[in-house]
Amino acid sequence: MFSGTYLKLARAAIRSNKWRSLLTMFGVVIGVASVVTIVSIGEGVKHQVSEQIKQRGDDLITILPGGRIKRDHNGQITNFNPLDVQGGVSFSEADYKAVLQIPSVKPVVPFGRVVGLAKTASNEYEGAEIIAATEGVPLVLNQKLAYGSFFADNELKANSAVIGQRVAERLFGENVPLGKSLIIRDREFIVRGIFDKFSNGSAFVASADYDNAIFIPYKAGQETMGGTIQIYQILTRPTDAQHMDDTVAALAQALKTARAGQEDFTVLKQDENLALANNFLNVLTSMISAVAAISLVVGGIGIMNIMLVSVTERTKEIGIRKAVGATNRQILYQFLTEATVISLLGGILGVIIALLANFLLRIFTDLRPVVTWPIVIVACGIALIVGLFFGVAPALKAARKDPIDALRYEQ
Repeated sequence: MFSGTYLKLARAAIRSNKWRSLLTMFGVVIGVASVVTIVSIGEGVKHQVSEQIKQRGDDLITILPGGRIKRDHNGQITNFNPLDVQGGVSFSEADYKAVLQIPSVKPVVPFGRVVGLAKTASNEYEGAEIIAATEGVPLVLNQKLAYGSFFADNELKANSAVIGQRVAERLFGENVPLGKSLIIRDREFIVRGIFDKFSNGSAFVASADYDNAIFIPYKAGQETMGGTIQIYQILTRPTDAQHMDDTVAALAQALKTARAGQEDFTVLKQDENLALANNFLNVLTSMISAVAAISLVVGGIGIMNIMLVSVTERTKEIGIRKAVGATNRQILYQFLTEATVISLLGGILGVIIALLANFLLRIFTDLRPVVTWPIVIVACGIALIVGLFFGVAPALKAARKDPIDALRYEQ
């Protein structure tokens, strides 16, 4: 169908109506650009999350409140609901102590949320996440300190703080504010360490930005919050990675006992963390892409409408071609090729715009979109199909015109 002759005729028709052709393919351009950009952002976020999870180490165990997963009798995950947090449930001190009693894990680090505003004598920073934790934070996060040192468990009541690099820049206006003081809920803390830059995930998934965190001793956090603190996660590692499954089962049983038989918690290995994050992102990306793809249908309808107008405008041309021997099939192929070329050009322009958008996202945001050749090929293929599908009706209308009536047609 797409022979050189038909392609030349299509090119001539498009060049004779440049602006109308450009506006006709606009819907396809927007649709393809949106889909490619969204999918590439999703792939980029998956890479970022994967890097973050791998950086933490393969043997990290994450314990979260809320029954976010369901397992079968073999321990395999059968259902995942990332939004299920059991009505805002959190871990208590008893839950933390129950995990501490498991001999096959070390260290055990609670992450308690301290509600408050970090400020200095001359500045304040609302965006910092204040976390009360124990000395094992560098071990469970597998992260080194760029400057200073982390506080020890025998200093849990001390007013020490370890901060991320963004906090250092935003709150203190410098990279190494060692020895500087900050105030949290009218309590003074002294900066004794600054973490090296973290490999963070993305705001699209539940991935903490520890560059934006202030770590204070667990007991000091409890006192600052009036004696009780909400533990939103517990991180630990097995003493023997070869018995990971047994350790996870022991942790689940200990927490179930501590919570009076309620399984309103989630214990995850790192490979499960990665698989669940990828599945969640795949579903999210697919849903948003499906919405964006609606513009492809709109673009296809636009192509059909304009081609129907074009068939009417070129009725005399069709009559002349038929008078000199052109068959219905040749007329059909001519207009079908023209519609398909318009749609395909729109797809190519959409891919170019998506590449430009991804480049700008890399420069001006923390996102790192990843464009893969399969999605580019699929996007252009869909554009081709849209042109074929919505070009059939105008092409059939042109092919079925009676040559005598066409020659008599007056605009």
